[in-house]
Amino acid sequence: MVSPVTVVKSEGPKLVPFFKATCVYFVLWLPTSSPSWFSALIKCLPIFCLWVFLLAHGFSFLGAHSSARKILAGLIFSALGDAFLIWQEQGYFIHGLLMFAITHILYSSAFGMKPINMRAGLVITAVSSLSYMLLYPYLSGPFTYLVAVYIALIGFMGWRAIAGLQLTNDLWTWTKLSACLGAVLFMVSDLTIAVNKFCFPVPHSRAIIMATYYAAQMLIALSAVECQDVEVARKRT
Repeated sequence: MVSPVTVVKSEGPKLVPFFKATCVYFVLWLPTSSPSWFSALIKCLPIFCLWVFLLAHGFSFLGAHSSARKILAGLIFSALGDAFLIWQEQGYFIHGLLMFAITHILYSSAFGMKPINMRAGLVITAVSSLSYMLLYPYLSGPFTYLVAVYIALIGFMGWRAIAGLQLTNDLWTWTKLSACLGAVLFMVSDLTIAVNKFCFPVPHSRAIIMATYYAAQMLIALSAVECQDVEVARKRT
């Protein structure tokens, strides 16, 4: 297992552009009431940097590890989703929802189906059900079922990420912890979006949404770095 210190030394410099791009987004803090291609670029820029982060490990690395390719593909669809959500008030919210639904399918596939960990699955099912029960009275039209499907997909992604975290045995790796934390933060970000959009205004919602979202994507991208160790661990189980 690679130590966190080694990870920081080897991967930290590759993430510097991501941190700079994230700072640019929060410093500029462009108003959402005036969507533009420039605001879309600024919002997507940290995700573009995560593309570069994975590509910096080489095409041979991506070619050898399907998990890394799926996470890269998920980041591509995430950027498309971010762009659509810039114009959500102009009718593109569902388009963004679809892009992120595809992202969660790709991430779920990257995390794999071993180990099953039914306890984690039951916990996520309970949390997802409670979330939908909270939102349901405020939903109407196609959102009644679209939100249900989306919650199921992100819940499944969260389950697969959390299921891989086995702290009590020698299969533990920092990448599994990274995937787990990233998935949980993604769920927090999207739940905040849903509550703020459909239920009631959440104080500082945009800051909460974007901070947890960027952190989630970075952690999930980091989880791809040790793909070889993860895939070996899966074969052992």
